Amino acid sequence: MRTKFITLVGLLITTFACDYDDYQEPNIDGQYIGTFERNEMISSVELNFDNGDFSGESDRTNFPAIYFGDFSVQKHTLSFDNKQTIITTEFDPNLVLNGNWNYVFEMNRLIMINSIGDTYVLTKR
Repeated sequence: MRTKFITLVGLLITTFACDYDDYQEPNIDGQYIGTFERNEMISSVELNFDNGDFSGESDRTNFPAIYFGDFSVQKHTLSFDNKQTIITTEFDPNLVLNGNWNYVFEMNRLIMINSIGDTYVLTKR
């Protein structure tokens, strides 16, 4: 019993002693190739990230509509501000790369998922 108590106290001290402000987001700048998926439909994509700017394209017209704009990285979230000013109504505007995306970046692989389940799986060139 005493061992469990000491272990629990040690775990709590370790947990609360960690400084989460030391976490640094990885530098994701670079050129990526990969796929975009929505509802089991998949397209090939290319995305470029350069010092807060992004651009890209897809092998299928407007699936997704990547265009260009600004991005920022904060606490496992990529936030996109798409600068394309004219977006036609002939396709789902949710296909435009915009807004907040959760991401994981490991070993030159970037996976981004938005709130409706759209997914990019990208490999850094």
